[in-house]
Amino acid sequence: MATFTKLASGSWQAKVRKAGVSRSCTCKTKAQAQAWAAEVEAQIASGKVAGLSNKTFGDLLQRYANEVSPTKRSDRFEQYRIESFCEDEIAQVQLASLGPEHFAAWRDRRLKSVSGSTVMREWRILSHACTVAAREWRWLPENPLLRVSKPKEAPPRQRRVHPEEIDRLLLALGYLEGVPPQTGRARVGAALLFAIETAMRAGEICAMCWQHVDLARGLVHIPVTKNGHPRDVPLSSRARALLEVLGVVRNPDDERVFQLKVGVLDAEFRKARDRAMVQDLHFHDTRREALTRLAQKVDVMTLAKISGHRDLRILQNVYYAPDMAHVVARLD
Repeated sequence: MATFTKLASGSWQAKVRKAGVSRSCTCKTKAQAQAWAAEVEAQIASGKVAGLSNKTFGDLLQRYANEVSPTKRSDRFEQYRIESFCEDEIAQVQLASLGPEHFAAWRDRRLKSVSGSTVMREWRILSHACTVAAREWRWLPENPLLRVSKPKEAPPRQRRVHPEEIDRLLLALGYLEGVPPQTGRARVGAALLFAIETAMRAGEICAMCWQHVDLARGLVHIPVTKNGHPRDVPLSSRARALLEVLGVVRNPDDERVFQLKVGVLDAEFRKARDRAMVQDLHFHDTRREALTRLAQKVDVMTLAKISGHRDLRILQNVYYAPDMAHVVARLD
């Protein structure tokens, strides 16, 4: 049975209690509240919504973390994020009362401390959790986030890596090109140069094994990528030379070419960046630098094959940043 209450703000609150299911929603008009209640009652009657007793959104997130997250390559990242979600007040909201207003409030709280891009990364996790709960578990009548306005993401980074900055970083990392690296810090220097030559991601570089390197053909095979599609990356003469030097210090007990974990690479790079007094540079900026350089040598379709982009719009809008002064020189 549905009940409707006019609130002091002038909006209307609808409550539905039927077959052990309880739902509530706040709408601008009574007509909207009545339409929402009729829809929920129809879903309950058709068996699309199961009784949830006192389950909370935190319970939903825990089930998602246990059953869905382990199937993803981003499992560790999701688990960490879900733990932080469960510490937020939204986790205490009962599913019977969960609505768009709770996610709008969560969005506004997060935007006070993190960027819109960070909120959107977290948003995708929450949205998928709600979609699974609605479609497969029947814990929700629908995904409430579909009715909430998304925050604006920050514009793509335009940062490139300048040659003088590379020299300072290599000095801070203790890496001399052509000399076999003897320390983890020096191997980060080799990884930095290799990233600029190949446009490979930090995770791909750290996971690269010798069995996937074919120096004779000048290729590196990446069996597992971010988008799930394997690819072959062509190697420039400089990239091949880097691998040949690394082969001198090849570890028989570790088939990884660079013998680095992503966390170690990131930490050592940040320390070196600060020592070298290089401002606002991320290791991932090497990917933009590499793709912009490669764009001067190959066509866009080949560039997409090298980078692994399946959407050319992302390649163009996010990673490809040509220097128009150089383009002018190519026109004559």
